[in-house]
Amino acid sequence: MIRHIALAFALLAITTAGAVAQPSPFDMSGERPADAPILQLPSAAAGEGNGTAVEPPVAAKGQDDFKRFIIPFSALSLTGEVDERTWSVYLTAAQAQAATSLNFAYQNAIVVAPEASMLQVFVNGELAGGGAVGSAEAAEPLSYNLKPGLLRAGANDIRFKVRQRHRTDCTVESTYELWTEIAPDSAFIRFAPGDSAMLSSLDDVRAVGLDERGRTQFNLVVPGLQQPSRTAALMRLSQGLALRGQMPAQEVSLSETMPELGKPGQITALVGTAEEVAPLLERLPDGASSGPVAMFVRDSRTEASVLVISGPDWSAVQEAIEGVTQPMDRPSNVPRDVIATGRWLLPETPLVVSSTRLRFSELGVETSEFTGRRFRTRFSVAVPSDFYADAYGDATLLLDAAYTETVQPGSHIDIYVNGNIASTIQLNSVNGDILRHLPINVTMRHFKPGPNLIEVEAVLTAEPDKACAPGTPASNDPRFALFDTSELRMPSFARIGRRPNLAAISGAAAPYRSDTAAIPLYLDRADEDTLSAAATFLARLAVAGGRPLAVEMVTSPLAAGNRNALFIGAMPQLPKSVLTQVGIDSARQMSWGNAVVAGAGNETQQAMDAWRTRLSGGAWRNQVTAFQTWVKQEFDISLSSLRIVPETQAEFSPSETSSLVLAQGANPTDDATWTLLTAPTAKQLREGASAIADATRWQQISGRVSAYEPATDKIEVTPVAGFDFVQTQPASLTNYRLIFANWLSTNIMVYALLLIVLSVLLGLATSSMLTRLGRRK
Repeated sequence: MIRHIALAFALLAITTAGAVAQPSPFDMSGERPADAPILQLPSAAAGEGNGTAVEPPVAAKGQDDFKRFIIPFSALSLTGEVDERTWSVYLTAAQAQAATSLNFAYQNAIVVAPEASMLQVFVNGELAGGGAVGSAEAAEPLSYNLKPGLLRAGANDIRFKVRQRHRTDCTVESTYELWTEIAPDSAFIRFAPGDSAMLSSLDDVRAVGLDERGRTQFNLVVPGLQQPSRTAALMRLSQGLALRGQMPAQEVSLSETMPELGKPGQITALVGTAEEVAPLLERLPDGASSGPVAMFVRDSRTEASVLVISGPDWSAVQEAIEGVTQPMDRPSNVPRDVIATGRWLLPETPLVVSSTRLRFSELGVETSEFTGRRFRTRFSVAVPSDFYADAYGDATLLLDAAYTETVQPGSHIDIYVNGNIASTIQLNSVNGDILRHLPINVTMRHFKPGPNLIEVEAVLTAEPDKACAPGTPASNDPRFALFDTSELRMPSFARIGRRPNLAAISGAAAPYRSDTAAIPLYLDRADEDTLSAAATFLARLAVAGGRPLAVEMVTSPLAAGNRNALFIGAMPQLPKSVLTQVGIDSARQMSWGNAVVAGAGNETQQAMDAWRTRLSGGAWRNQVTAFQTWVKQEFDISLSSLRIVPETQAEFSPSETSSLVLAQGANPTDDATWTLLTAPTAKQLREGASAIADATRWQQISGRVSAYEPATDKIEVTPVAGFDFVQTQPASLTNYRLIFANWLSTNIMVYALLLIVLSVLLGLATSSMLTRLGRRK
């Protein structure tokens, strides 16, 4: 009897478990709840039973092995006497509750004095751990326990802060020798055993995280990838996932086969009709055969979450894709208040579109008292894609600061914009001073569309530093203070688009962000490499523009008409008309990438040209060049600014050292913008697109042509010689006046001629008036 009762309870338990495991279908009215059940992907045994090809068994990763890498950079180096970095890490509710420790390893310069140096890490504003900086010989691993409740579901602020002092030197120059590096593959949050690795709702895509290199990857597995009719929807899905992730270096990979699951910083999405995805699943989610479905399921072998986007036909799959992407959309004519940089830079970057005053406290700069020799802090401010004030505009820093009498005259405060010196002011008082809203004009020459990094550096020389004996205790008496009541005042500036202008693409995805109609997208072929490159590039554009871009696949440049268009493909396969329009030498179409032959010939030719220059007036030319450089530095006047007619732009010839080229130009009718992304091969196109999608490289893109050099890991920019204006704002006399002022500032010769003409006209008018009204004898 007892055995029958036990058997009945066992059957009841099995039945109940099966009922709980039923998945919920995708509902267009909202996402699945966070606690919705998940499915199991088929095991190897299940595949053997129905004849379906299966992958080799993979050892399941223990739940106690789960960790989240947290550094969103390929390398994190804290330099100087004081430095810090702040960003956010998104966690699911389960992860926030299960987090146990924050771990990382660091190594510092051998000249850092441990007794006077400190490294600290803060989580959500609270000190999580810290200690002396003293690991010069090898990287030292550290682990700090996280108290319950410190982390929260959603975004969590992480801040690494360092204070460093030199062992033996007290000069300003010695501060450049101070550094502490944290390896990205050593920095992670560890979680207690459980289901913290599981993703259960579309909102959890934000918790995709990073790999050990600081990168993120979305794997789209599409059984019907080769069907051209599906490409536009897949491009839109790539953008929707990227906008949910908002990571600094996101790559999208499209393929027809399942990748290795469970890798950190990756999410795999299975996209296709119910019939197509059924062989890859133990069983279909409920409702997939009758309606759109977008939900996470669990792989029984690796315990990884897989996003399934499916439906009875492709139209239903498209509806499910819209369920993923549409919540991230916004009207193209609605301006943004901030640029989303929180995953790699906090606070979020404010977008300034007109005259504005921003307090340092709003920009994330705290009041600081400093005891050393070189103080440095930073913040970020963004300007729109049609920013046009790089020749005459000045922003103003209203600085609240103080320094003591120990600071000697000759000390100074420098302002940098995007790494370029923009202004400097001397500190000349021998008795110290309190600066209240001291105005410092900052040229806007180095501002560009999108986020701009502004750094304030105080270089302080003091009498006590001259007597610097090794082992002397560091002074705790502050000599300089910067207050968070300081302000940045941005003036009204001209707003008009320019063509070509790749800086507008990198900063705000312009002009494509403002297009309401679908953007023509030309791909030379529909292979995995080309599709992945296009998806990665469009995903980066979506993040830069803050909204997904609707695309329409075209098979000919003529189909683009008078619309802004994108062209992506290997250069040998592209139409020559596209290369001509964006200013690329079509003679290089077939030869680019032949590094052995062409590279050797170029080196020989360069050597011959160098000797020819050396033997035929090279010294005279060097003197002329030196004079031009001096005039440029002292008076900001170049030969190009003295031209009346813009110089003819030579065609760009890609170098053998570059692996990717991004170029822009006008369409044949000069009423739209064409942008080309190309490489010698499809594989290099994919690798190059992934490389420039990193925020650090993406922000370097500007000019009319930007070429990626993998050997130096830099973007080589070809500046714009001549451009066309593109109206972006309603007609306004004030805006036209500002546009005219900036244009005249870049065309000095025209400005001088106008002054001469106006002076002559004034003289003639005065003479005529005096002739008629003057007294005659």
